[in-house]
Amino acid sequence: MPTITKTITKKDLVNYITDALTKKQADTHHALSEEDHSQRVKVTKVLVKDVIQSFLDKITVELAKGNRLEFREFGVFEVKQRAARRAQNPRTLEKVQVPAKRVVKFKVGRKMREMVEEDEGPHGQRTAGHGAAEMSAGG
Repeated sequence: MPTITKTITKKDLVNYITDALTKKQADTHHALSEEDHSQRVKVTKVLVKDVIQSFLDKITVELAKGNRLEFREFGVFEVKQRAARRAQNPRTLEKVQVPAKRVVKFKVGRKMREMVEEDEGPHGQRTAGHGAAEMSAGG
């Protein structure tokens, strides 16, 4: 089983995206007229954080409605019904009934799967070399 090398938080994503967009704006700054420059949105960490949170909130709302979300090359989120089943408490060995419930499934897209399965990531990081084709969230 591959080891996790680093946990990336929402804050880390906000910082990365803010830095990337700020650099992109700086690269195009010289090509903008004064009018264009004054109308550009200043990229701040607060703005990026709000955009990411809105995106995550919308995903959650749509999944709660039972909708399927497809992000080409990235993957597909969908809600599946897990059947009721009998299970066993490993500590007491007591048989218990687990009720049916809805769970979120994520199917990895082709591009993500290929990148995860590569021996080396896009920025030179070593990867485990094994990518899961499907994983369950909220199970």
